[in-house]
Amino acid sequence: MSMFSYAEIILGVMIVVYVLTRLFTPSTELSMLAAAIAGALAGGFGIPARHLAEGAITYIDINLIFITATIFMNILKESGGVAFVVRAILRRFHSKRPLLLIMLALILLVPGALTGAGSVTVLIVGGMVATVLYYMGVSKIKTSAIIFLIAGLSAAAPPVSLWAMLAAAGTNMPYVGFFWPLLIPCVLCAILTIFILGWKGTRMEIDKALEELPMPPQRMNWFRVLLPFAIFLGSIFLYRALPFSTPILGLPMMFVLAAAASWALSPLKLNLWQISCRTIEQLLPLVATLTCAGILVQIMTLTGVRGLLAVTAVTLPLAVVYATLFVVLPVSESVLMYAAAPVLGVPLVLLFNATGLNPIVALAGMSIIWPLGDALPPTAIIGRLTVDVVGYRDSYGQFLKCCVVPAVIIMIIGTLMVIYSTKLSFLTGV
Repeated sequence: MSMFSYAEIILGVMIVVYVLTRLFTPSTELSMLAAAIAGALAGGFGIPARHLAEGAITYIDINLIFITATIFMNILKESGGVAFVVRAILRRFHSKRPLLLIMLALILLVPGALTGAGSVTVLIVGGMVATVLYYMGVSKIKTSAIIFLIAGLSAAAPPVSLWAMLAAAGTNMPYVGFFWPLLIPCVLCAILTIFILGWKGTRMEIDKALEELPMPPQRMNWFRVLLPFAIFLGSIFLYRALPFSTPILGLPMMFVLAAAASWALSPLKLNLWQISCRTIEQLLPLVATLTCAGILVQIMTLTGVRGLLAVTAVTLPLAVVYATLFVVLPVSESVLMYAAAPVLGVPLVLLFNATGLNPIVALAGMSIIWPLGDALPPTAIIGRLTVDVVGYRDSYGQFLKCCVVPAVIIMIIGTLMVIYSTKLSFLTGV
């Protein structure tokens, strides 16, 4: 039996076990774990405890970023900082609809950009933005679509883009040069999305909106809100400006410093232990997904399945890859969630690099397409979370239809970034 046939049989076993497990459990994580173990058994490795353990900690650094960043955002929310910002922007721009829509889009981008998780955007600011849009005359179905799509873009935005990080780690490519290739399309697509879906409405009912929004503490001000962000951004800038004179803190420690500053500046007495426990509970599905994704990738590497996928991808005609990106990436995200990046993203990045494309820009283009799959069955975690937070109770299929036009624009922009990645190389600064 050839090496390719051997790997193909193992891949077939893993797919069958994954599909069968999904029929009997709603947990994507358990399905990935079962597929990994089945692949190891089919490959004759038994249950390799060492590889399971190594795979489980593959993405521990990324998990630390998620946890520390989300603790920071939750402290900011509990202290009243998020409510203060939303109310201040509403008072300032309520009579200028275009500017208000742009500011709402930027507010939706921040939590996911800092944490790498679209669910954090939905939970931290989704409800407040939904309230503002409601009093701007935007229907709940369009509000749900706006929040979901921009939450996905926020997860792809820098400085923490999960899909880019996972695929870059799998190809031994430093996570450097992604800032502008991710920031520009994410901001552009977010603004286009909110204008397409939120432009039509009614005159802003400012008084009713302010009554319904949470009231921040009286002592909350811009200094208390912005100083933690200044500490975080200053840490990043200082390291880049003086790389040989500045200690390497790492993103988790930078978020810890920002969270400590936000906690110390809070006008309310906050229980840090309770906030931390709620954060871990909130992020448990995400941490579990990354842990099981690491195990799956480790077993795929052990059995040769990962090599099979890489060789298959590298030998595909570029035209076929370009034509199927808009289908393959969202569907893979809907099935494997974040594991789609190391499983499919790695061989695609190798293909693009081998054919002379810029792998950084190409990966950035794919990263803005992947989040669209978070609204598709069988998982649809972010999509269903969004409609629950907004309070949309009608057909989920109608919600998906409402997302189509902005989603198509996002997919076109992402695909064009891949195709013309070489001409866009100047964005990387590398």
